[in-house]
Amino acid sequence: MPKLIDHEKRRKQIAEATWRVILERGMEGATVRNIAKEAGLSLGALRHYFSTQDELLVYAMKLVKEKATARINEIAMQDLPPKEKILKIMLEIVPTNDETIAEMEVWFAFTAYARHKEDIFDAQHDGIFIGMQKLIDYLDQFNLLRKNIDKEIETEKLYALIDGLALHTMLEPHRFNKDRIVRVLVHHLNSICVDESDEQVRF
Repeated sequence: MPKLIDHEKRRKQIAEATWRVILERGMEGATVRNIAKEAGLSLGALRHYFSTQDELLVYAMKLVKEKATARINEIAMQDLPPKEKILKIMLEIVPTNDETIAEMEVWFAFTAYARHKEDIFDAQHDGIFIGMQKLIDYLDQFNLLRKNIDKEIETEKLYALIDGLALHTMLEPHRFNKDRIVRVLVHHLNSICVDESDEQVRF
């Protein structure tokens, strides 16, 4: 009896092999041949799942986003104080462990590669800006933002902070560890929220 193959599982395995190739060789090394070899497949077998290199790369990058989104949604469903929940969500966006650092490195590599391929994949719209808007709105719903704060400006600042921390974590891992990231995020969060002592977020 022929062995049944879980095609979606195999596609994810190929995507994960793509990540490993990108991390080891960069985007220039992410050829179909190299990816097939890393995944333990023949070229013909790989093309059975992805007909073109761009189709494979797009799938691999969307899977990075899906994994991060799933982790964030899991936190969003938890019964936590609002600011603690937001801090935990931000710590899923900024890489703080080997897995998320690898994901971020792959994402940055692909973003640079895809910036002139908007017809294939709009890597610039990764959903993070919209996510920052939601976090600011969430704080506002609980009346935790300081009075007279400009939500539009604070969204831009938070977006820049998150992107900047992610980039520095990737480029300067010896300087930016999780403790430093947490301190920066906690300081920023407390700076835009009400300052009563019992409202200060700690982690």
